[in-house]
Amino acid sequence: MAAGRRSPDIDCLPPAYLSIYLPAIYLPAVVRSAVKCPHVGTVVGGDCQVRPRSPPGSPPDSPPGSRHLPDGRPIHDHAEQAQGTTRGHPVPRPENPDFVEAIERGLDVIRAFRVDRPALSLSEVATAAGLARPTARRVLVTLQMLGYVRSEDRQFRLTPRVLDLGYAYVASMGLWDVVHPHLQDLVGRTRESSSMSQLDGSEILYVGRVAVTKIVTIAVTVGTRFPAVATSMGRVLLADLPPDQLEAALAAPRRGGVEPLVTPDRRYLDEVLQETRARGWAMIDQELAVGIRSVAAPVRNSRGRTVAALNICVQAAEYSLDDLKGRFLPMLLDTASAVSADLARRDRVAQAAGS
Repeated sequence: MAAGRRSPDIDCLPPAYLSIYLPAIYLPAVVRSAVKCPHVGTVVGGDCQVRPRSPPGSPPDSPPGSRHLPDGRPIHDHAEQAQGTTRGHPVPRPENPDFVEAIERGLDVIRAFRVDRPALSLSEVATAAGLARPTARRVLVTLQMLGYVRSEDRQFRLTPRVLDLGYAYVASMGLWDVVHPHLQDLVGRTRESSSMSQLDGSEILYVGRVAVTKIVTIAVTVGTRFPAVATSMGRVLLADLPPDQLEAALAAPRRGGVEPLVTPDRRYLDEVLQETRARGWAMIDQELAVGIRSVAAPVRNSRGRTVAALNICVQAAEYSLDDLKGRFLPMLLDTASAVSADLARRDRVAQAAGS
């Protein structure tokens, strides 16, 4: 997101401020010149498989763009049939004239390589990718010439160059860029505002927010500071700190100027933080201000450390604590888990690229 960019319902700090670089792999695509196939009359990326015209009484030809083995048998994708989509694409290929099959085939070949099968023969690649051997060979040769695949002893392997294409882009992504789409989806389901914060001394700092429009709104914007001990996100963030860092955070002076309605004593705070560690989330009931309830969950990196917190904030007049826990908490936990998984993947790829 560009620095300083804002919209009516989405706020975030400039990436230079809130960036946490946890890259992910963006697989390269094989882009080849698409040609007009005279046999089926559609763009098929230069991989037209010519088959004899079916004799009278035989089953009709497969739709344009379908793939076949050299003997004419169609290559079926059972997952595609079950879901009614084209390899994960929401729009079936016959209804989308802009679909480039050559790119799909290149990605299918790259995805054929996995941790448990890093080296594959041509036949194995063709089988795993659901391609005819001649097509699989052309894709592999193209990838090899571009430096993304190497071949030895009739076995093909991906090269580290596959990581390089996506690394430069993903390394420039901040934490908010990763969290934002997940938070938008969460707000779309709950119809309640949701925010992300990070710990700054004894306070939480709002670094991202997706808000909903209501007659009565909670005055929170990016850059808002609240005492960590009196907020659900603050307790989630404090609960992950080692003892020495926790002491330093609690001793840090406040800069936000907000006095919470309830300031917990140290014994009660320690009990709350222990409970938060055990169950993996925190909830407050009008401890920061009258009429405000919230629940929060941690966002973790690949090492399991909390790097941010997400919350759902509601008005006490609209929702009870049972509503917050039973209705909203499961969706929040699912969102935090999905974000954490994305960050973990980016972290692993960053480590692999740097080794």
